[in-house]
Amino acid sequence: MTSEFEAQLRRVPLRVTRPRLAVLAALHEHPHSDTETVIALVRAQHPLVSHQTVYDVLRALTDAGLVRRIQPAGAVARYESRVGDNHHHLVCRTCGVIADVDCAVGDAPCLTASDDHGFTVDEAEVVYWGSCPACAAERPSQ
Repeated sequence: MTSEFEAQLRRVPLRVTRPRLAVLAALHEHPHSDTETVIALVRAQHPLVSHQTVYDVLRALTDAGLVRRIQPAGAVARYESRVGDNHHHLVCRTCGVIADVDCAVGDAPCLTASDDHGFTVDEAEVVYWGSCPACAAERPSQ
């Protein structure tokens, strides 16, 4: 997997560094992680990596398009390595777990706005809110 991450960095082009590889690996294994989780995951493998380095890497990877930053209303920013496919998210109102969901019809029908007001639309963000199966099971029937 490391060679794939190295190739991704070279394509954008960013220098291949251990912190960048570690952040990409962390997000590949733990999508929708917040910054503190990414820091903990990276530091588990590379204890000397600073908080600031992880923040800088997340910004660089996001700017380069290798990582997507999402921030559902009322939540901290989360990061994922699934980019470029215009997928959407399910968010549990109770526990905050996030799951990916593909467009319901076709590749990206939501990119065709009913009125684009002259904008060139290149991304749409759809967030579905509800209860994950675990939280729904804990809730009394209504």
